[in-house]
Amino acid sequence: MNFSKINYRSFWGRLLRLPLRLIPKKMSLPIQQGRLRGTKWIVGAGEHGYWLGSYEMNKRQAFERLIPPGAVTYDIGANVGYFSLLAAKLAGPTGRVYAFEPLPRNIEYLRKHIAINQLENIEVIEAAVSDHGGEAHFDLGASSAMGHLAEAGGITVRMVCLDDQLAAGELRPPDYMKVDVEGAEFEVLKGARQLLEKYHPILFLDTHQREAHLPTIEMLDQLGYEFDILDGKSLTATKELIARPSEVGPVLDDNQSETRF
Repeated sequence: MNFSKINYRSFWGRLLRLPLRLIPKKMSLPIQQGRLRGTKWIVGAGEHGYWLGSYEMNKRQAFERLIPPGAVTYDIGANVGYFSLLAAKLAGPTGRVYAFEPLPRNIEYLRKHIAINQLENIEVIEAAVSDHGGEAHFDLGASSAMGHLAEAGGITVRMVCLDDQLAAGELRPPDYMKVDVEGAEFEVLKGARQLLEKYHPILFLDTHQREAHLPTIEMLDQLGYEFDILDGKSLTATKELIARPSEVGPVLDDNQSETRF
C-alpha cells in the first residue's frame, strides 16, 4: 500500500499520521514493504514513508525489478540511505554500492543504517558530485532531503568528479546510477561523460529544475539513451525517469511506466 500518496493536508491524511507522531525518533523499526521488508530503519532519519515502505514507490519498484545480484550501483545524493540499502540488498555480497552524500547529518544516519543492518557492500563517499573536483558551498535547504550546491551555501563540502574517480581506480564501473541532487544533475553527468560512453549504465534520474532537466535529456539523447517515465508526464515535464541505452529496450512494463521515449 502506498501510504505516501494520501495527502498529509487532507482529513484522512492528518488522521492516519497522528499516531506516527508518538513514535520516538531514535527508535529503530523494520521496513514494512518491498525487498527491504524487515530491514532496520531509524524513525527520525526522515519521513515515515521510509519505514512504511511507501517512499518513492515507483522508483523503489523499478530498483527491485532491475538490479540483479552482483550489480554495481552509484547512489548519488544518497541522503540517509534508503536506496543505498535497497541496492545493497538486491546486489548481495558480490555487488557494490557507492553512496555519495555531502551533508554531515545525512551521513550520520546513512552510516547508522549500514551498521545496524550489518551491510558490508556499501562504501560511503562523503562528497557532492559535480563536473570537477575540489570544494564547494552547500545550502542545507528547507529539509535534510533538499540540500544542494549553492554559491551562498552555509557549509563547505568536498566535491568529486566521477570520471576522475573512476580513472584513479577508486570506483568499480557502474551498472546502475541513481542521481537525485536537487538541480545539479547535468553537472553530475557532465563529469561522468566518459563513464557513460564506455559503460552505458542504466540511470534512475530525479531532475528538480527545468534548467537542469532539459540539457540532461539532450546530453543523454546524444549518448544514445532512451527514456522510461515513472510519473506518466511528458518527457519535458517529468522529473522522474529511467534513462537506458537504446540497445537495452524498455525496462518497465505498462503498469510501471505510462510513457516511453
